[in-house]
Amino acid sequence: MSSTEPATVLVVDDEPDVADAYAAQLENEFIVSTAYSGQEALDKLDASVDIVLLDRRMPGISGDEVLEKIRDRELRVRVAMVTAVDPDFDIIEMPFDDYVIKPVSREDLFGTITRLLTCSEYEERLRRYYALTAKHATLLSNKPDSELADSEQFQRLEEEMHEVRESLDQTIATFDDEDFVAAFRDLDGDLGAASPAEE
Repeated sequence: MSSTEPATVLVVDDEPDVADAYAAQLENEFIVSTAYSGQEALDKLDASVDIVLLDRRMPGISGDEVLEKIRDRELRVRVAMVTAVDPDFDIIEMPFDDYVIKPVSREDLFGTITRLLTCSEYEERLRRYYALTAKHATLLSNKPDSELADSEQFQRLEEEMHEVRESLDQTIATFDDEDFVAAFRDLDGDLGAASPAEE
């Protein structure tokens, strides 16, 4: 998803009326498609999808199985389980980003999607910040101070680091525990050191 395009949302529910109702509520703000089975969801899922709203209890391939297959494909997609199944301790090991209990209001749908998009944006900015700091550290270790001071490129690098860092701080100030879990689930372990919250 680019900053100029709406997010793409895949709604997965074996009850077509439910899936279509969710899609109708979302279609003015997002690019929305629907799938009425687990297999159809997997067939439609590709790198263009940003958010999946996934029912758990479906005949054939269940939502839990769809979730596992999504993660096996290593697609960078956020998944919210939207389900009437009451959560039990089995959810601890499930790699979803949010869990929403039916019935689901329009506000619930939009709130969930907005939160997951914010987490995705944070993750992208954190990756960018990590890359910038790696370049910055490399130059600091290998160039004399005089060259660094005279380099416009190095000054721009420091300015961009500052801007990205400020953006990260502003976003992280709005996070609750669930947001942290969603934001950091896909990050490599070595990016943890770049988190502005820990400095």
